[in-house]
Amino acid sequence: MTGRSWAATDTMLYALGVGAGQPDPTDELRFTTENSAGHPPAVLPTFATLLAADPPYLGEPAAIRHASETLTLHRPIPPAGRARTTATVTGVYDQTSGALVHHRSEIHDADGEPLATVERAMFVIGAGGFGGRRAPVAEWQRPTDHPDHTASHPIRPDQALLYRLNGDRNPLHSDPAVAARAGLPRPVLHGLCTYGFAGRTLLHAVAGGDPDRIRRISARFSAPLFPGDTLTVLVWRRADGALFQAVDGRGRTVLDRGVLDLR
Repeated sequence: MTGRSWAATDTMLYALGVGAGQPDPTDELRFTTENSAGHPPAVLPTFATLLAADPPYLGEPAAIRHASETLTLHRPIPPAGRARTTATVTGVYDQTSGALVHHRSEIHDADGEPLATVERAMFVIGAGGFGGRRAPVAEWQRPTDHPDHTASHPIRPDQALLYRLNGDRNPLHSDPAVAARAGLPRPVLHGLCTYGFAGRTLLHAVAGGDPDRIRRISARFSAPLFPGDTLTVLVWRRADGALFQAVDGRGRTVLDRGVLDLR
């Protein structure tokens, strides 16, 4: 079990790290400030991903890829608080070219009340072929009609340097030498930063800007996004939430199989 405390500064830094206030600094003030008239402080739902426990050591960072993330919120995250997290490895699967490790964090507040559950999958390159079973795949099909909402976010060249201040100091996102060892032309944006940008889009496009309405956000990381690129989030509304994808500036899918469930 691990413990974590946070203050308003942490939730505001996270909001800035996932693009809140870009390009208009007077927008989203309830997430980026704590003393603006008419804007009582609130927390972006995806901040809860920072409260999850780290998976166990899986090897050299250059060989690890974040494969998917599912966040279930049991109630809104307060602007300041303390949490206790219990983590479990729930499965190790043989994907032939690598191993897929499923990891679940149950997050409770200081009184023991559930706050959130984070289910995370990490892909370990080259660790497959051990004769295990493949990971189960949930049913998901891209709608054939045009998206109900599309939002494009230019990603600042220094976005990964800003986001890493939330705690993920993996040098794959900042050190060109580590990126080169991973076969990448330059450091990539954190997958959870991309996830946070998509979460903000869903919050405003589908949930009316109300964090209390967000119950669950799930997505698969299908390709890296580079700082300086553009992220476009495609949203198809449905009765109880939405389906979504996100693409980079070349139209390559970087977030796939996205599902938003509302309360």
